[in-house]
Amino acid sequence: MSKPDRDPIGRAHLRDPADTTHRIHRYPAPPELASHVRRFWIPVWSVPEGHEAPQRVLQYPVVLVVVTAAYARCYGPARGLSTTILTGEGWGVGAMLRPSAGAPLLGADVADWTDRFEDLEETLGRRGRALAGTIRSAMSSDPNDPASHRYSMDAFAPLFDAASVDAEGALADRIVEYVESRPDVTRVSQVIEEFGISERALQRLCGRRIGMPPKWLIQRRRLHDGVHRLRSGGTGTVADIAADLGYTDQAQFTRHFRAVTGMPPAEFAAWQHGMHRR
Repeated sequence: MSKPDRDPIGRAHLRDPADTTHRIHRYPAPPELASHVRRFWIPVWSVPEGHEAPQRVLQYPVVLVVVTAAYARCYGPARGLSTTILTGEGWGVGAMLRPSAGAPLLGADVADWTDRFEDLEETLGRRGRALAGTIRSAMSSDPNDPASHRYSMDAFAPLFDAASVDAEGALADRIVEYVESRPDVTRVSQVIEEFGISERALQRLCGRRIGMPPKWLIQRRRLHDGVHRLRSGGTGTVADIAADLGYTDQAQFTRHFRAVTGMPPAEFAAWQHGMHRR
């Protein structure tokens, strides 16, 4: 079994650095699921009575499947900031699907699921009910047990039995990987040129398999990069970061960052380094 990534703060997670209420175990997908699942995350939390621990995430452009003791859901991609409020004690098992896997699993264009979620059983019927039951049984005794984690991840295999990645899905995977791994990609025209696809065809592909337009993919990657740079506390001003990310100027970066995260970049950096409490 692959070793988990022991709770580093993910690029997409706008976690309060003073929040010690939870731990997140992160695992790469097992080889038998890697064609359909990008990774798993398993949060385990204990929030003092009367308190809340908001978890804010800049979601990747993918479909999520999440099971907890309280609910089991499929989530489409979120355009804005996703917020989950943790209370009491609990755990969750989440699967981040590959772009190629979302539409076949949902039986619909991913664009129909943007900013939407639904109970797993309503979406997947008996398969969804069986998955939730298996995971709840595995995690009920010790949600920090690696054996329970592996059993829970293996429970996702029946969702993709006999499923193969079609050509369109494989292309969607490659496009997302290209945008996410290339900080120099700041324009949709670069994607069009790289993959030899028309703008209209790219827009349709993104609607069917990703749920967001191609421009959003680039904007989300830039935000993830910006969060990482601001959190790392390395050299460079906000203006330097804006220029490195391909923004016209600092003001444009600040407007974009504030619109999605709810705070300007300088405030986020101060919060992450303990100089300001929200």
